[in-house]
Amino acid sequence: MPSENLPQGSTRHHLRQANSSLIFPMAFVLSLLMALVLISYGPGGSLGCDLSQNHVLVGRQNLRLLGQMRRLSPRFCLQDRKHFAFPQEMVEGGQLHEAQAFSVLHEMLQQTFNLFHTERSSAAWDTTLLEQLRTGLHQQLDDLDACLGQVMGEEDSTLGRTGPTLAMKRYFQGIHVYLKENQYSDCAWEIVRVEIMRSFSSSTNLQERLRMMDGDLSSP
Repeated sequence: MPSENLPQGSTRHHLRQANSSLIFPMAFVLSLLMALVLISYGPGGSLGCDLSQNHVLVGRQNLRLLGQMRRLSPRFCLQDRKHFAFPQEMVEGGQLHEAQAFSVLHEMLQQTFNLFHTERSSAAWDTTLLEQLRTGLHQQLDDLDACLGQVMGEEDSTLGRTGPTLAMKRYFQGIHVYLKENQYSDCAWEIVRVEIMRSFSSSTNLQERLRMMDGDLSSP
């Protein structure tokens, strides 16, 4: 081959010239990428926290799955109806700032995942639909975990124990108490399914608002 006729030092010399010609452009690209990362994750930026359109679509798919899981007509369970006091004004009112919004949304999805990840839930619902719902919820939670680490600083470490997030926890505690009091009957689960669909509709609106507003929610 032609390269075999070249002195070994000549080949290394040409390689050094080729490599040196790439050093400055590559250094520039790396510096630019680092700058973008700092902007995305820095205190003043929220690029990395924007919820993707796919996240919102998965939320809508989860809502459809809940609709498909119906086993009883709600009119057969009118006597079991319950007002669970969903904190709708907090979720839909627009008064939540960014960290609160992500915290509330995460709490809602985590509590829903826990609710439908029990043995009693597995016995109550179609296994295939239930597994698809769990997978979708897990995917959304993964997205939110990444955002929470960025929008919540040390000063926000108590968000999960106060305010809107605490209200969401108490809302789901009421649902668990209701199921237990009604011995996890088919009607009790049906009432809860309809209730979770309502809360999911509100959460979808919140996710869309976070995505469209570029993570710039107004402070309360």
